Parts: sequence; C-alpha cells; structure tokens
Amino acid sequence: MAEAFGRPGIPPTWASSAKDWVGTALGRSRLWYTLGHGILNEVFWPATGRPQMRDLGFLVAGPGGWHEVKRVGRYQLLAEPLFPEVRVVHEGEGYRLTLDFVPDPDRDALLIGYHLEGEGLRLYPLLAPHLGGSGWGNTAWVEEGALLAAKGNEALALLGPFARGSAGYVGFSDGWQDFARNGAMTWTFSRAEEGNVALMGELLAPRGVLALALAPTPEGAKTLAKAALVEGLEEVLRRAREAWRAFRPELPKGKPELEREAYISYHVLKVLEDRTFPGAMVASLSVPWGNTRDDPGGYHLVWTRDQVEAAFTYLALGAPEEARRVLAYLAATQAPDGHWPQNLYPDGRAYWQGVQLDEAALPVLLALRLKELGGLEPQNGAIREMVRRAAGFLAREGPVSPQDRWEENPGLSPFTLGVTVAALAGAALYGFLEGEEAEYALSLADCWNARLEEWCYLSGTDLDQAHGVEGHYVRLSPPGPLGPRGRVQVANRPGVSLEVAHLLGLEFLWLVRLGLRDPHDPRVRATLRLVDQTLRVELPTGVFYRRYPEDGYGEHEDGRAFDGTGRGRAWPLLSGERGMYALLAGEDPTPYLRSMAAGTGRGGLIPEQVWDQDPIPERGLSPGRPSGSAMPLLWAHAEYLKLYLAWSQGKGPVERLGWVAERYLAGAVPRVRHWRREVPLSRLKPQEKLLVEERRPFRLHLGFDGWKEVRDVASEPLPFGLHGVLLDLEGHGELSFTFFFPEEGRWEGRDYAVKRGGSG
Repeated sequence: MAEAFGRPGIPPTWASSAKDWVGTALGRSRLWYTLGHGILNEVFWPATGRPQMRDLGFLVAGPGGWHEVKRVGRYQLLAEPLFPEVRVVHEGEGYRLTLDFVPDPDRDALLIGYHLEGEGLRLYPLLAPHLGGSGWGNTAWVEEGALLAAKGNEALALLGPFARGSAGYVGFSDGWQDFARNGAMTWTFSRAEEGNVALMGELLAPRGVLALALAPTPEGAKTLAKAALVEGLEEVLRRAREAWRAFRPELPKGKPELEREAYISYHVLKVLEDRTFPGAMVASLSVPWGNTRDDPGGYHLVWTRDQVEAAFTYLALGAPEEARRVLAYLAATQAPDGHWPQNLYPDGRAYWQGVQLDEAALPVLLALRLKELGGLEPQNGAIREMVRRAAGFLAREGPVSPQDRWEENPGLSPFTLGVTVAALAGAALYGFLEGEEAEYALSLADCWNARLEEWCYLSGTDLDQAHGVEGHYVRLSPPGPLGPRGRVQVANRPGVSLEVAHLLGLEFLWLVRLGLRDPHDPRVRATLRLVDQTLRVELPTGVFYRRYPEDGYGEHEDGRAFDGTGRGRAWPLLSGERGMYALLAGEDPTPYLRSMAAGTGRGGLIPEQVWDQDPIPERGLSPGRPSGSAMPLLWAHAEYLKLYLAWSQGKGPVERLGWVAERYLAGAVPRVRHWRREVPLSRLKPQEKLLVEERRPFRLHLGFDGWKEVRDVASEPLPFGLHGVLLDLEGHGELSFTFFFPEEGRWEGRDYAVKRGGSG
C-alpha cells in the first residue's frame, strides 16, 4: 500500500505532563528524553526547548488479543538518580515487557532494549513524531528496518529489526486505529505526507534493541542510529554511566527518603540544563496538561526566575562553576535596558512578552552572592555591566511591577519588592555600582524597604478580626495612590475579583529569607497564622499551600484539565518556602521536606501542583499526588534541595546577602524619600528630605504652607536616566507642587501635597 488516508489527521496534542522520569547523557549528545505512563514520550533535540516527538508507545498482540501497555498502566519503574539509564517492566494479561532506555553520550541517539515474554506474542512500537515542536506538517515513511519522519531541516529515525511498518494519519490511518478496527496490524502504508502522523512497526523477535536518533536530515538520523546499534547497548551504557559519574556530588546524610529526594532533585537540575546553550535551564521538560493541547511553548522555556532559583542551589552545593555558567547565559540574553524577557527559548529568543521586576532582580542577587562567596572574579567586567544595567532597570521602572511572580497582576508584592530592595542595596554595598549610582541605589532601596508595610500591610480588616490577628501582609497591592485598597481581578477566573485585604499568599516569607525582616516580627507571625488558616492544605502525603484564594490556575472541580480557567491547586514549592521560614524561626522544617518528597510522581519527580480534593480515579487524580500540571518543575526541585541543604548543614538561606541583611535587620532608615506618581507619599518625617522623581525632564512649580514662597525649580539628571528635584521641608509644614513638562510644553493639571511630620 502507498499513501495513507485521512490527511492531515486529527488536531495534535502533546503527551501528558505526568512524567515518570527525565534523562539525558552528559556528553556531546544533545538529546533529552522523558518517560510517562511507562513509555517514552517527549524527546528534545538539539536543545531542551525543542520537543521532536509526542511519544513512542508499545502494543503487545497475540492469540488472545492486543494491549497498549500505556493504557494498561501496570508497570514498575526502576530508575536511580544520577544514572543515565531507566528500566521499565510492564506486566499484563499473559505478557511481561521489559524496556531499557539508554542515551548515547556521543550521538544524538537513544537506545531502547526490549524483551517481550509470553506465548505467541508480537511487539509493535507506535511512534508519533512532532518535529519542529508541532504535530502539524510532519511527513512519515517506511524503509526496510526503519521508521522515518521529517519536517524542514529536522528528521527522526527509529531503527530496529522490523518485519514491516506503516505510516498513517493520527485518528484515521495510524497503527492504533488499525488495531482498534481490525484487531491486528493489517495496514502497511508506506507514506503519510505533511500532517499529524504516526508510524508503527512489527518487530521480528521478542528481544532486541531499537535506536531512535535525530539529525538535520533523514540520512543523518539513520547514520547515528545505525552507529549506536553497531556499538551496542552495553558499551553505550558503560560510557553513559562514566559521563554521569563525574557529576555525582556527596550530599549530606539524612533520612533515606529525604536524602534520595535530594539526589533526585540534583539529577533534575543536571538534566534540565541545555548543552547546546550552556547555562540555559528550562522550567520543565513538559507541557502542563499537554495531552489536551498543542502548546508550542509549554514549560520547555527558560524563566529567569526559575533558572536563578536553580543556580542558587548550585551555590548551596558549593559548585560555583555551574552558577557562573548561568550568569554567562544571563549576561548574553539581557535586554539593552537591563531586564530579561518573561521567558525565552534556550537560544535566547523571547516567547511571552511580559515584564517582571523580580526577573531583573534575581540575576543581580545571584551575581552578588557569587561574589560574596568568592566565586566571581573582580575583573569580570561583563557581569558587572550586567548588574549595572539590571539595577538601572529596577531603579527606573520600580517599585511597581507590570506582573507579579505568578505572571498575572501588576502591583506591589512583598516578594518582588524584597528581591528588588536586596538587589539595589547589594549592588551598591558589594561595589558593583560606584559613585552617584551607588549612593542613589542605596537611598532608593532604603526608601522602598521603609515603605514596604505602607504598600503591602493592612491591619484591622474583617479578615484580621475573623481570624484573630492584628494585621497581615497582602500578596499584592494594585498600583496607584490608594495603597493596599480596592479590588484585584483574579487571573483565569473571568468576572472574579477580590478585595486587596483578601489577597493572601506566602510572598511575605521572602522578607525574612532575604534578611529584610526578623522571623519573629509580629507582622510576619500574624500573617503566617492567617495564611496557615486559609491557604494550608493537609493531604495524605503531607502539608501543602495554595498560591492565593480563588486561584484559577489548575484543574476544574470535576478534574477536567485547565483550559484557560479552572481552580488552583496546592503547590509543593510553597511547602519548601514555608519550610525555609520554619528553619529561620527555629522550628522543625522536616515536615515540609517530607511533604515535598511524598507528593511526587512514580519516579520521585516533584510536580508544579498536587491534587487537593477527593480522588477521581478515572482521571488519575489522587489527593496529595501530582495533578496534570508541569512535572518535574525545576523551581520545586531547587526549593527542595536548598531547604534540604540548609537544614542538614545548619546554614541559612543561600539567597541572603550578609551585608544587606545586616543593614536592614539593624533598622536602617532612609534619609531621603523618593516621590513617584505611582507611589506618592503624603508625609515626611522631620529628618527626611524629599526627592521628586520623573523618568523625563520636568519643571516643578511649588509652594509652601498654602502656596506661599512660590517658585519653579528645573529637574536635574539623576543616575540611570531619571530626573529629580531634591527638597528640604525644614521650617515648613506642607509642600504643594505640580509639574510642567517643557519637552511637551504642557502642565500636568494636578496638584500634589506632602506634609512634614508623622510617618511617611
């Protein structure tokens, strides 16, 4: 038979994000693989941001019928962290199938050993290529001993002892449809052009080796696969183990289940770093709820926040060279104005276009901490310039972030403010900024730190009274002159909004982690009590936290996949953040470590979210176990390993800068208040001066105590492209002012007032 029928096939999707394992060979190879439901699914090449196939499953057929091992779901996963290979043993009615997955360290190839046991059985690999990062536009064909696919300059080859093969369109003429309709392999289509395609082959013997390879051409993919087969599975495995052995750390001893999870977390960090673009670390080798969508981005993208969280883990491990590699990548991908894209492909191309201040602040903290630990050469001018540009961006654009750390709402968040203050102050204190720039950055950090409660702390609300606390930090305060007031739209929940007072979250814990607030600060303790009563979820596997009330990012109540709306579930990484606070407050953090280690998938991978309702077996949802969100999540594994190391070594959080914490825990107070229209202030303390700032030149028309002593003052250039007028209110009770913009020849048409005395 020639051309398959049913072109172009049904709309493609990715594989489920419920991964059993992730792996790669730490050599010249540029291939990464994942396992889920006991089979091979997304394979990435030549970078971690480029998935090239949906899955490679197996059908077992014999006199008694046929079975798809993925759907049977009875299997054992035999995987050890820091080893390249994985064994999966499937058992079903009358059969036992053993699969060994071994990546080649020198070729872009993966070997798959198979052994099918059972009377009169045949094995049928079923391959769904998604070349170029999409299921559309693939062409598949069959040659002797090979199943092939190509799209543009990307090609895939699966070689093995095939008796025959078939190419088809998914949902119409693919091999699974053949078995579903005919109970056997009856189709042998030689080709399926430009669509959502699949390939199937019948293996001659119950035992053998397959080779999957990728290259720019089909001929190249076949050559790599053939060479790997010639070398043989045992020799490839020996070299792959040797490559991994060099990277095995000696982690502190702990309870076996906690220590094992620490090694798994390190394994995930190593796997998720790119080799084509060293230093790039993707958030996950998965697409959240991928079996319901054809998302071209998924989580196989670099988020600066997640990447830096992982790089801090390397510092905690005493591995500064890995952190320096991340810094080099960050310096290469920084925008000219100093920020980083919301996320990007490993090659540096931006994907989403949002801006988050924390993603500009965290790389600064990483560079400063690396210097503090002696791992950064003073003469590294490129990193110094990276820090300077990022600090300039924070100074110009802060303190209001266009997006919070959950990438949803604009405003002022304790987390974003905390890392921004630490970055600005640290850049000055550690000598990355000099002269006027250093003085300005430190003054700005002092001011924003002092105003943090003004922006993000409320007291005496109905929520406080209902839970018996005096006040609490909110996770987000909207931009504008009203402070923490009003309502905020809940993302992914159309028509749902919350009063700011009800916007709870764990963001405030970072004020303690960074050393900006004492762990026993009554405001911190009160907020923690409130959060533990409202966001904490106790599940069979442990204690977890939801991001915030009425979160919309997660499965629906009936377990249906997130489809742009849903209900947010509990996040293991937040258990890690809660555990780090427990450590700093003198409490036992091990309940949080145990929770993170227990709320994992079959292979110990930590998910983005765990299911937090009654079980829904038909959807694979169990309380305290992974939901359909991303797994593994780089950020979650980094959080686990950082907490494990801090606890087992008796150390503090690796993100904390000593001089910054010393300054603010000692009660540093600002000498200058920085006035900006998005965060105006109404009062100055007697010892403080006022710096009125704008991002463009202006003339300040001002007067004192009821518009007396009226005069105009032209702004002067400030560091980082800002402009300002510095004023001393001594001898006056009130300042009134308005703006004139000479470049535009217009007045603002609004008056402002600042009184002297009381709090700012």
